[in-house]
Amino acid sequence: TKSEKKKKKKNPLKQEYEPQPGECTTQTPRPFSDLFWLFVFSHVSAFNKGTDLEKAMATAALVFYNATGPDGKLSGAQAKELLLTQFQVFTSGQENKPKYKEILADLEEKDKTLDMEDFMVLLISVMVMSDMMQQIQAVKVAS
Repeated sequence: TKSEKKKKKKNPLKQEYEPQPGECTTQTPRPFSDLFWLFVFSHVSAFNKGTDLEKAMATAALVFYNATGPDGKLSGAQAKELLLTQFQVFTSGQENKPKYKEILADLEEKDKTLDMEDFMVLLISVMVMSDMMQQIQAVKVAS
């Protein structure tokens, strides 16, 4: 029946495994499916008519909120896991830098939580100190 088919449809915004709030998983988060992006692109106006920067920020927000618990925050351990699995281009090669070590140690504090603003500051901080910045600065995109 139609009602049974509706129940069987999967929500493209939900991951198959959802960690509990405060739980840090050791598995790499599942990449977003094509169905997820189709849903997002059709429902979030920034993706339909936004600039490249607006699309990038909206994507960062989606990744953050897909990983948070009901309170809209990440534990420090969750933030570290997300940083190490979803931001690898920028974290690669940073392991011996004192500031990077300090950031990771801060995330390991027991009661540490990050809201969206804290998470975005974390991303920007890691990006700015990364070895990738020289390559990014060298690229000039034609307008």
